[in-house]
Amino acid sequence: MIRKATRSIQKTSHFHVMVKPIGAICNLDCTYCYYLEKEHLYPEGEPFRMPWKVLQSFIRQYSAAHKHLPEIHFAWQGGEPTLLGLDFFERAVALQRKYQPAGCRVTNSIQTNGVLLDDAWGRFLKEQGFLVGISIDGSPDLHDRYRVDKGGRPTFDRVARGLEILQRHKVEYNVLTCVHRHNGDHPLEVYRFLKSLGARFIQFIPVVGRASPTSSAATSISVGAEQYGRFLTSVFDEWFYNDVGQVFVQTFDVALGIWALGQASLCVFDETCGRALALEHNGDLYSCDHFVDPAHRLGNINETPLLALLEDPRQQAFGRAKGETLPRFCRECEVLEMCSGGCPKDRILQTPDGESGLNYLCAGYKRFFTHCRPAMARLAALRKARQPAGQLMQLIQAEEVKARPRIGRNDPCPCGSGRKYKKCCLVS
Repeated sequence: MIRKATRSIQKTSHFHVMVKPIGAICNLDCTYCYYLEKEHLYPEGEPFRMPWKVLQSFIRQYSAAHKHLPEIHFAWQGGEPTLLGLDFFERAVALQRKYQPAGCRVTNSIQTNGVLLDDAWGRFLKEQGFLVGISIDGSPDLHDRYRVDKGGRPTFDRVARGLEILQRHKVEYNVLTCVHRHNGDHPLEVYRFLKSLGARFIQFIPVVGRASPTSSAATSISVGAEQYGRFLTSVFDEWFYNDVGQVFVQTFDVALGIWALGQASLCVFDETCGRALALEHNGDLYSCDHFVDPAHRLGNINETPLLALLEDPRQQAFGRAKGETLPRFCRECEVLEMCSGGCPKDRILQTPDGESGLNYLCAGYKRFFTHCRPAMARLAALRKARQPAGQLMQLIQAEEVKARPRIGRNDPCPCGSGRKYKKCCLVS
């Protein structure tokens, strides 16, 4: 199958900006974090706090650019945005109200490590309707392997306290889990642990770092491609038989959307890039959160209007390049419709015939999307028939359990972990 990218971001009516109001400054020192080094893009001693003028300019321009839509969504990340304190976000919300177009609903999300959350934060986030993403990599031993503070100390207990604050104040939240070399071998342990914390909305983000800026080798803590495929398929099977309609895993929801509607709600699996930009603390706008570097700096919103930067020919070329630079190996792949070649930042390998541009996670994506294809077809058909989620799961369980092969307690686990069934997926 050969497919060309057909979508254009030219004069798009919808785009998203990830706001970094504190730049790369963080109170943690996660080993795999790709953003901490971005601090060095700016002069030493620069105050990494978005000035009032920049904040006001962005909210005004971003609101005006989305005035024809029913909802305007602001996404705050870092670094660690809670380091700015509540007063910053109180002012941001006030500005949003000031520039809110008639008939538009304004929403906010914030990604945090949770360490600084307290009751004051909990009250504010609830009152203002923030969606909070909180980062947890699994049980304490898995989480604390790489998510440490500036002194190298574990952080799980402090993050768990932050999560408890969100739950106590009934703040809407999801959990973001980075999948790396260490926790990647424990998919069901991670998934079940997150559920035990009360998480019902989960994102799994693969850790892929280059050994050097020009290297085709990944860092030693990066998740393996096959390892990531096993992780996703194992969690998918657990979710499919037990949690459909009760737990929502972003990758599975996106896959279902592609299968049922032909649309990817996540840029990683979309045909083109360029509609998800990153705004640094001083107003610098970059092509993408993963391409915050001098080559992808589009300009500054205090000097050039936001929409003009979005429509800059360089950004248009950046968006098209995702589809136009796909190697033939990808364009002829049976799962291209699902993965679209993955995120360009991870295209660091060569294809078997020596062409550059193969995604590091290719083997994992192929494993997962091939594995989930029959189930996605069933889910899409039942979704189209408007079956309630509870009934959907009952139908799937009743029909699929009959088709399962009989597995002995001492047989290898079908999830591919290499452990015996009784020591792996049979364990509740």
